[in-house]
Amino acid sequence: MTVAGSIGIVVIIGLIVALSVPLGVYLFRTFAKQQKASEGWAAPFEKVLYRLVGVNPSVQMDWKAYLRALMLVNFTMMIFVYVIFRLQGVLPLNPDHIPGMSWDLAFNTAASFITNTNWQNYAGENAMSYLGQMLAITYLQFTSAATGFVAAIAFLRALISNRGESLGNFWMDFIKIHTRLLLPLSIVLAVVFVGLGIPDTLMGAQVAHTLSGGTQIISRGPVASLEAIKQLGTNGGGFFNANSAHPFEDPSAFTGVLEMIAMGVISASLLTLFGLMIKNRRQAVVLYVFLTAILLIGAFVIYANETGGNPLLAHALGIKGPNMEGKEMRFGEALSSAFTAITTAFTTGAVNTMHDSLTPLGGLVPLLFMMFNVIFGGKGVGLLNILMFLIISVFLSGLMVGRTPEIFGKKIEAREIKLAMIAMLVHPFIILFPTALALSLKAGTSSILNPGLHGLTEVLYAYSSTAANNGSAFAGLSGNTVFYNVSLGLVMLLGRYVSLIAMFAIAGSLAKKPVIPENSGTLRTDTFAFGGVFVAVFVIVGALTFFPALALGPIGEQLQMWSSLTGR
Repeated sequence: MTVAGSIGIVVIIGLIVALSVPLGVYLFRTFAKQQKASEGWAAPFEKVLYRLVGVNPSVQMDWKAYLRALMLVNFTMMIFVYVIFRLQGVLPLNPDHIPGMSWDLAFNTAASFITNTNWQNYAGENAMSYLGQMLAITYLQFTSAATGFVAAIAFLRALISNRGESLGNFWMDFIKIHTRLLLPLSIVLAVVFVGLGIPDTLMGAQVAHTLSGGTQIISRGPVASLEAIKQLGTNGGGFFNANSAHPFEDPSAFTGVLEMIAMGVISASLLTLFGLMIKNRRQAVVLYVFLTAILLIGAFVIYANETGGNPLLAHALGIKGPNMEGKEMRFGEALSSAFTAITTAFTTGAVNTMHDSLTPLGGLVPLLFMMFNVIFGGKGVGLLNILMFLIISVFLSGLMVGRTPEIFGKKIEAREIKLAMIAMLVHPFIILFPTALALSLKAGTSSILNPGLHGLTEVLYAYSSTAANNGSAFAGLSGNTVFYNVSLGLVMLLGRYVSLIAMFAIAGSLAKKPVIPENSGTLRTDTFAFGGVFVAVFVIVGALTFFPALALGPIGEQLQMWSSLTGR
């Protein structure tokens, strides 16, 4: 570890937090004040879209109507892109003549991108046409991010509602998040990326003639436009198989820093929006402090282990130095460590380092972040997970001190707790059960390229990543098989929609309840003491749930390494 590298990690994460505050204020002015469809600078464009869709943006929806619209749109989009993936071989904008996908890979890819996971069991430059990259992949990277965002907005409206039922209008929210946030920011960032060397073209692959007389085929395409929303929408799906380690996706350290800021700024801004909507900025500050601290700790744990290198090499061969396997020289250990922590904390899934090559404890951090699934999190759904754990923390704290559980002026009763428990427990279930199933079947173990505990970690990482809708991978697992395409696709869908439905049901219940004025018996959630309880709850839950699996994976691998050094 170096002083410069350490300062760099702190500065990058600090910039994400600092820039998220004014962005959160902008989102509050845009969404929380229930603007009419005729208000705002983008209103003329939005009116055209409302007419094309054929909806009335002034109609208010309860939680069931809002959820039905959200699910219908997502199901329709998934079918649409599935057809594109299957037929891309006969569709236009395919200069490299890439064939259509198999049914199982098309299902996995459609499930992946509709859920904002962006897990890729294919190499983008070899398996996806330009039409697929733009009309399916880039399109869903906008709409899946928008889906999570509007779900969080609807839940926040339920928190401040006083005996009401309306959560807003899905169509109005869904269009506004595109026109007033995602599209403007993506256009600006894409132009910046083009200026910094990321290509954006519809021309086919370039054939280069080398000095030795050979030829090299260099893939290219509309990369910058995809790269912008890939990071801003916490998507992570790369145009190339190497993702952000590819020089056409991330050509320099500066573009790497911009990508990290883009990954985190919108998701982090939802904490500011949250504090403003409930009229309690201190609540947002408490969450900012604890979540940022955990993110920094995770980044430095990775940094320390990667700069420490592999002690086995030093012991056996006398080779000392950092662990540079799977890393790009233009980023180094500090930027690679920060990128790894940020991409899993914000459930983006983009990688500029091959996580399979991390040291055991270095690889443990991204696993933990995805298992906790609450360290800021992805677009909108991260905030929903935070609120879910806040509800559970309030309930447990109320039991301990003998107070009726309340949160933000709303009583928490049996219905809300049961639904919150469903939302919480589905996550470990869809990680641990499929992992056990894969390890017990030949269809699962035959894809493991590395034996022993590291191979177990590869499978555990795959299901953790897809359950958290993250999308990053330990590259040593061959996932493009019928078994993994189907099982990982189902995990992605369950991880996205089961908890989302449960949280909408909680929102509907809370919206109907009266807002209770704060009194001397109210358990305050905006203190650092309660922030510690909140962190303790999800850490303890995560430890009790996942420790046995982690002990057989990265922790066991680390112990094996130490035992090899000591001879015990």
